[in-house]
Amino acid sequence: MFEELKIRDIDTVFADFVCSRESDVTNYLRKAALFASSAVGAGNICIELSDIFGNSEVEAAAATLRKSKMVGQPGEYSPLVLDDNNRLYLHRYWKYENDLAQSLIYMTSDLPAVDVALLKDGLERLFLKTMEEVDWQRIAAVAAVRNRFTVISGGPGTGKTTTVVKIIALLLEQANGSRMRIGLAAPTGKAAARLKESIFKAGKELEKATTVAGNIPSDVLTLQRLLGYIPDSCRFKHNADNPLPFEAVVVDEASMIPLALMSKLVAALAPGARLILLGDRDQLASVEAGAVLGDICNTGHRFGFSKKFRKFIADTAGCDIPESFIGNNVPALADSVIVLQKNYRFGEESGIGLVSRSVNDGNCSSIIKNMKDGNTVGLTLSETPSPGMLQKKLANLVAAGFADYLRYDNPDEVLLAFDRFRVLCVLRQGVYGVEGINSLIEICLADVGLIKPHKQWYHGRPVMVLINDYGLKLFNGDVGITLNDPESEFGLSVYFPSINAEPRKYSPYRLPAHETVFAMTVHKSQGSEFEKILLIMPSSNHQILTREIIYTGLTRARISAELWCTDEIFLAAAEKRISRRSGLRQSLWG
Repeated sequence: MFEELKIRDIDTVFADFVCSRESDVTNYLRKAALFASSAVGAGNICIELSDIFGNSEVEAAAATLRKSKMVGQPGEYSPLVLDDNNRLYLHRYWKYENDLAQSLIYMTSDLPAVDVALLKDGLERLFLKTMEEVDWQRIAAVAAVRNRFTVISGGPGTGKTTTVVKIIALLLEQANGSRMRIGLAAPTGKAAARLKESIFKAGKELEKATTVAGNIPSDVLTLQRLLGYIPDSCRFKHNADNPLPFEAVVVDEASMIPLALMSKLVAALAPGARLILLGDRDQLASVEAGAVLGDICNTGHRFGFSKKFRKFIADTAGCDIPESFIGNNVPALADSVIVLQKNYRFGEESGIGLVSRSVNDGNCSSIIKNMKDGNTVGLTLSETPSPGMLQKKLANLVAAGFADYLRYDNPDEVLLAFDRFRVLCVLRQGVYGVEGINSLIEICLADVGLIKPHKQWYHGRPVMVLINDYGLKLFNGDVGITLNDPESEFGLSVYFPSINAEPRKYSPYRLPAHETVFAMTVHKSQGSEFEKILLIMPSSNHQILTREIIYTGLTRARISAELWCTDEIFLAAAEKRISRRSGLRQSLWG
């Protein structure tokens, strides 16, 4: 890990600051400060001393650092914090982690009162009987009503949103007619829009099953807007001293939430409020520091449920838990994490489902042969072409994938058609990165007359917004299409989708920072779904290649996926999990 860390200017400045405040500066202190700062920039919450100094030097380094006034123990106010496990933190990130862990541990022990008879009745009305051995959606609902803190995890197509709408209805029923305020949020504008659309559709389907369907909230905000972001600062309007005005908060796409934001969200909850996180624990971690959802879910390990929770499930949902989910002396958090098991999108015959499951299990040696032999329905594998052959191989595929969206006149239809296909890249730069692939796609589409990219703005140019603009109500991840518009002084407008309304249009020259988006990174694709995707892996190994990259990319497709990758790259990536240094998992799970 030491070799992978890149030293930035800010890391050097921080190390200089720390050393300038210490009378007896040692090489241990300078390196510790330098790499503790660099580790956060690489997505870690902390760094282990063995990462910096090697096992042979850890004892001497720890002893020397503990003598420095710039390095404190947990709970002390100092620029660097060194814990008993020789994990070194920037103080701010130690506090984020500690505060979050303590809050979640408290929430798991602070159970709200439940009207059991009303819950049983609600479960019967809202959840149809299934032939499955265990109805995990029903169990997730039981957990969310019983607990103050609940995580509902599962891959695309496992019904997380459908389940949470029914949970909201159950919570409203538990309120016995009194007004219950429920906040809905997601990390990005795109994810918020998708959650809003899903809740609207699912809520309509519940109108015959519950009298509270009309009270299910419809507004979904980005987390920054929910917390009341104060421009040009790192602060929010809502915090422990000014908590959120909700009795329950539901947050989708929780895997994208970094440690700092998750800590601030939990700190801003009102006393006694519930928090329900939805997300796929196997997806990519946040771009910023932390792999918080993975740590909370203890990804890669499984604890059983407590006897008390199993009895509650049996009494309310009538479900018997399989022996593999039964545990003794389990951490309290185990009763708060529910992983939905059945996938309603990717059945047993689905190649995407088969490969994504194999990737998550790290069992990929046999799956490559199946892909090459055509035994993975809806998923094909071919070798990444050389740079010289890349345009030729892209040409027919992107012409077919993007042919439909410009055949429509109505902006709504254009936007829907465009979301049927997308090219996904692992990298941003280089021949196989988003920037290079977008340029090649423009050439390919121009060659067949679909677009005329002679200027920066042209009819058919798709763009993705890169930053939040609250004034324009455009948010990071929003995708719009540039179309001819005789009403515009420039002859063009950029149209963005809107839930239950006409598409919104903007002058191209008013947009916040943006980029062309025929192709997008796998990171940026989180929270999105397409009928078909092309996932392009680079032809040489790269440290960013992990099983989470493959899994997240492939599962963006609803129907079919094409993967360009060599056998060696696929196997190397599938064997490598995202590994981020953190003490959160140990604090929560022991």
